[in-house]
Amino acid sequence: MIGINTLEINNFSKLKNAKVALLANQAAVNSKFEHLVDLLIKNKIDLKVIFAPEHGFRGQMQDMDFVGDCIDPYTGVSVISLYGSDENSLAPKQKDLEGIDILLVDLPDIGTRYYTFAQSTIYSMSVAKKANTKVIVLDRPNPINGVDIEGGKLHKEFRSFCGLMDTPVRHGLTLGELAKLANQGYGKGEEALEAIECDLEVVELTNWDRTNYLDQTDVPWVYPSPNMTNLDTAIIYPGSCLFEGTEISEGRGTTKPLEQFGAPYINGKHWAEATLKEELNLRGAILRPISFLPKFQKHAEKTCHGVQLHITDRKTFKPFRWGMALIASAYRLYGDDFKWRKQAFEFVDKIPAIDLLYGNSDFREVLEQNKSLTSLEDKISAFEKEFLNFKLNI
Repeated sequence: MIGINTLEINNFSKLKNAKVALLANQAAVNSKFEHLVDLLIKNKIDLKVIFAPEHGFRGQMQDMDFVGDCIDPYTGVSVISLYGSDENSLAPKQKDLEGIDILLVDLPDIGTRYYTFAQSTIYSMSVAKKANTKVIVLDRPNPINGVDIEGGKLHKEFRSFCGLMDTPVRHGLTLGELAKLANQGYGKGEEALEAIECDLEVVELTNWDRTNYLDQTDVPWVYPSPNMTNLDTAIIYPGSCLFEGTEISEGRGTTKPLEQFGAPYINGKHWAEATLKEELNLRGAILRPISFLPKFQKHAEKTCHGVQLHITDRKTFKPFRWGMALIASAYRLYGDDFKWRKQAFEFVDKIPAIDLLYGNSDFREVLEQNKSLTSLEDKISAFEKEFLNFKLNI
């Protein structure tokens, strides 16, 4: 049972006689697809304000698009954006939480470090601490399962809105678990994230088998962001999001965003063959050469050639390594045309986007030095083992 259902079964007793703020989006629904905000209003909870993460409260905005304050057209409740025009817009203002008894959070996450909803939650918890506001997180399953992990370290100097805690990219945790880690402090030595120590309560999951993907549960899928259209996209995302650090299209502006990749100069057949030669023991998927025409974002209105990634076996599929291999082979094949993203990424303009996403500069530097990806495998594997041992003791 997910947190919103538990809250509902208990007649919203935790929220009675409290002034409530809500941090949520369009995917905050119960098992009957009823939205949390409608349930709060129906049960006469004193909802004062809604905070909207990236993409907006109703989820209509594209990635990194400005989200403005508004009045929600369906409920008439004031909405304050937590994704404006600069870094200062990413957290609530303390004045917006003063007089609020409870900040209720229900943000369906997709189990990947650089998906921004965990950061929105952590920033909001920090402000709630200053405003003496209690935080209640309604937990949900990690949709790509709560067991599998993949990815390397996030160094402190590379923290950003696409990653604050030194977890693998695919971390196998829920949003509630991430909130608990941030609240108590996470990490070791200089890399540690300082404890927030707000008044935090997590309405936890019950009867969740951590090995299950979302489609093996009774929790409905509602897309949490415009390009996260289905569960396969979410499973691929720990690797496909790395393309945001390049000028190769990750399929935004098409009907298969984050599952297909390409550029006008690429030969999809050659790229697929070269990717499989990268020494990362790639399994669990196939690459199908394709062509597509993005209608917006990278290479808009230009025919791109590339590949679509099709999952054939979830158990052996390692999306992060597939993403690394695809980018590495494109870099080696098309060095004259291949480009890293140079413009600001999540309001950071002094660190390359690929480094923010990867968590450090190792990946980019290995390619620029024409080294094999096997030189990174030992580091990644060692960190995964270390984190797995930690995770087993949470």
